[in-house]
Amino acid sequence: MSKKILDLLPGLALAVVIAIVARFLENLLPIHLIGASVIALFIGMLINHYYKSDKLKPGLKFTSKKILKFAIVLLGASLSIKTVLTIGKLSLTVMIFTLLTCFGGGYIIGKLLKLNWKLSNLISAGTGICGGSAIAAIAPVIEADDNDIAYAISATFLFDMAMILLFPVMGRAMGLSDMAYGLWAGTAVNDTSSVVAAGFAFSEAAGDFATMVKLTRTLSIVPVVLIFSVVSAKIKQSEAGEKQNSVYSRKKVKISSIFPWFILGFVALTMVNSTGVIPSEFGLLAKDISKFLMVAALAAIGLNTDITEMKKSGIAPMVHGFIISALVVIVALVVEYFMGII
Repeated sequence: MSKKILDLLPGLALAVVIAIVARFLENLLPIHLIGASVIALFIGMLINHYYKSDKLKPGLKFTSKKILKFAIVLLGASLSIKTVLTIGKLSLTVMIFTLLTCFGGGYIIGKLLKLNWKLSNLISAGTGICGGSAIAAIAPVIEADDNDIAYAISATFLFDMAMILLFPVMGRAMGLSDMAYGLWAGTAVNDTSSVVAAGFAFSEAAGDFATMVKLTRTLSIVPVVLIFSVVSAKIKQSEAGEKQNSVYSRKKVKISSIFPWFILGFVALTMVNSTGVIPSEFGLLAKDISKFLMVAALAAIGLNTDITEMKKSGIAPMVHGFIISALVVIVALVVEYFMGII
């Protein structure tokens, strides 16, 4: 076994062990209030606070970057273009408005709160698309710090907990139908496990519909990641130009150098799955493996995160997450009202 592989083992093994523990703890809960990814992240942060070792770094970096990208690729095997077209007809309009709210409103709020653009947009992506999965997909593209990733996931997670408890109560108070509630929960709640919990807390039909809307919403990761690839490259180019002020530093950005190729794999698997070539059993297995690897990757991110450094960011990121989440909840309802669904 090569030295390079041996160097990766300690960090990779620890991340996997934490992922197993997180999945076990998630299954102990009577209802899925907290996803395994969030549990793994917090366990990793707690361990890192009391124990640090340079021997873990190579494996943690490999898991939080390479394994994470592979997990996102595998996620494509559980999605179908047919599902997107069917559910998308109803949910696309709502999703467009909620995404515009997240990134447009998030940009303004981020500026007012004086957050760095990476953290601000990670929070917006987590709120607008699919919680930790979207944050995980965009983070390597914009080269976000592990502290920013952890803070963004924490900010979206806290509001998710409130949504799980409040959504069923508010839905019944407003007299929403299963379809209207499912569309609302599927577009306004962040993390997949939280969508499932909030949806089925209302009714089984609402839970099924909310889950399908959420899977459709997940595909918006692709264009968002591509956009952020270009934005990140332009910012780095601009910074290089300011520092060096040379002809070379202002050369055009090559798409091949910034394109997130793992997203291409994600799209390819989604297309293949849509043809029916992939057996449903394999698709479910790929989804389970993807979810586990993502939990391991988030455990690695937690092990790389310094709680002391996070504290320096103050309460501003949490305020950002709260405001954006609240706006999305309201916008989704307003759009459904004007569409005649409510």
